[in-house]
Amino acid sequence: MNLLRRLWGPLTRGRTGVIALPYLWLLVFFLLPFLILAKISVSEMELVTFKDVLTYSDGVLTLALKFGNYLFIGQDALYFSAYVRSVQYAATTTLLCLFIGYPFAYFMARAKSTTQPLLLMLVMLPFWTSFLLRVYSWKGLLTDGGWVWNVFTATGIDLWLYQMGLIAAPGKLMNTSFSLVLGMTYTYLPFMILPLYSNLSKMDTRLLEAAADLGATPWTAFWKITVPLSKAGIIAGSMLVFIPCIGEYVIPELLGGPETQMIGRVIWDEFFSNNDWPMASAVAVVMILLIIVPLAAFNKYQAEAQEKAR
Repeated sequence: MNLLRRLWGPLTRGRTGVIALPYLWLLVFFLLPFLILAKISVSEMELVTFKDVLTYSDGVLTLALKFGNYLFIGQDALYFSAYVRSVQYAATTTLLCLFIGYPFAYFMARAKSTTQPLLLMLVMLPFWTSFLLRVYSWKGLLTDGGWVWNVFTATGIDLWLYQMGLIAAPGKLMNTSFSLVLGMTYTYLPFMILPLYSNLSKMDTRLLEAAADLGATPWTAFWKITVPLSKAGIIAGSMLVFIPCIGEYVIPELLGGPETQMIGRVIWDEFFSNNDWPMASAVAVVMILLIIVPLAAFNKYQAEAQEKAR
């Protein structure tokens, strides 16, 4: 007990505590589960248990790692197509959220101070309702007889969507790429708006006044000043949308179809339908690496750019 107090005491004081506690949180809730997942991915399945990767017998220490699951991922087109499809849908959702969310966040940041709390509450209002219920509501709206289906078929929007290849046939809005992207865009739009609003509300508007005095048009000032200064909000919002969209399971399951199968569904099937935990863990590890490696490279690039700017 005294030893624990001696170790815990310095971690909770001053600069050391500020740095150590977040790292401790990441270690316990991210790194350790990831290591367990990686261990399962290279283990051999025995009915409902796994063989130990490290064994000791007769004075011999044996390390047995099975990399066949990772090799199979590269050989089977199912996994590759699921990864590509997940990235495509996540990127499309991110772009749509940015296209819709940026004007809304800009309007919120420029609104009267008395109106901003109301607008902020409207953005956060969907969080007061169950995520599952909100997704189910879109299922009812897009099926035959739903009012969204009625509007689309009456105005001919479904024909335009069919010509664009977003739906399989006129009038078929459910279980298509359109319904999947629509559901993910609706669900994750607040995650794009909130970081953008936080960033834009802190921007010094005197810079826009100075640009106007120097003869810049509002559009030029927007692209030359507002957008570069809001880059941090754009990146934060894009990451908050893109990362969870890649591994999304509920929305593709309820609103998507067989042709929109994403990697989250593949992992579910491997875990619970095939009961192949090592294979499912390998698929999950690859998905995590696909997200972490570009993020790490981007963070390194950002750090180097900031050092050069100084």
